Amino acid sequence: MARAAPVTSPARRPADVPSDRTEAALSRLQLMVTRKLDGLLQGDYAGLLPGPGSEAGESREYRPGDDVRRMDWPVTARTTMPHVRRTVADRELETWLAVDLSASLDFGTGRWLKRDVVVAAAAALTHLTVRGGNRIGAVIGSGGGTVAPSRRWRAAAPVAGPDVFTRLPARSGRKEAQGLLRAIAGTEIRPGRSDLGTLVDMLNRPPRRRGVAVVISDFLAPTAGWARPLRKLRVRHDVLAIEVVDPRELELPDVGVLPVVDPETGELHEVQTADPRLRHRYAEAAAAQRAAISAALRGAGAAHLRLRTDRDWLLDMVRFVAAQRHARTRGTTR
Repeated sequence: MARAAPVTSPARRPADVPSDRTEAALSRLQLMVTRKLDGLLQGDYAGLLPGPGSEAGESREYRPGDDVRRMDWPVTARTTMPHVRRTVADRELETWLAVDLSASLDFGTGRWLKRDVVVAAAAALTHLTVRGGNRIGAVIGSGGGTVAPSRRWRAAAPVAGPDVFTRLPARSGRKEAQGLLRAIAGTEIRPGRSDLGTLVDMLNRPPRRRGVAVVISDFLAPTAGWARPLRKLRVRHDVLAIEVVDPRELELPDVGVLPVVDPETGELHEVQTADPRLRHRYAEAAAAQRAAISAALRGAGAAHLRLRTDRDWLLDMVRFVAAQRHARTRGTTR
């Protein structure tokens, strides 16, 4: 897909000074996340969202599905039975979010826009992360690489170039986490698509201690561009990929002639949705695309969570976290 030419957008309120409406929305979102997650995920947590931790713990007998990379060979040799080493979560881990806010995320036909689900997912992850003194940071891609560094919880002003990336340093504390969410929610979406591969690769530089990396995107960019950086990221970190999907990206309704605008290029097309063959081909192509995305994420070793704009995203996230914890108690993480 050809990149959109850079455009000059009208003057807007700076991203680091969110409007009253944004503040109110974030307050309601935080209240909802806190009530739901604290109500359904009570008890001490064994680590951050997707991973089992990185510190060595006690050994236990091997079970089918265990990661063979955690084999405890000395105990296996002594007992003549295969054993694996359990891992204990580090209480001061560092989590990084790679937040894709390309133009395709400024779309939605369900209960929310895809952008709203991205911000909501970031809020839920932040709530789960900041406990216990853990640090959280983010890199944001807002369409299109020039990096706009930020020493404080503020999204820097857009920098001229095909892509704009903003890096927010990892810090601990709820106040700092709230500032991170304001920066994400206040980021202006620009025309075009961010280079998702570059965005993911920013989590690899500079090298950091083992932690958790979360990539939030619709993953509509070609898989060849981001699959390899994601595999590289998985070598050192536990990776969670959150895919945001709108139902109209999976199938077309029968509504006659439908004007469709590509949010990344601005091109306008008229689609005759009354044609059943067209709708069938569209659904097949969409299913093949999503299957390719799932295969690429699975090949990279990332945990995969799909959130839809027409469903209760928070309930889906709670179920995912509960399933991950249950899998850890059984010796598997995916």
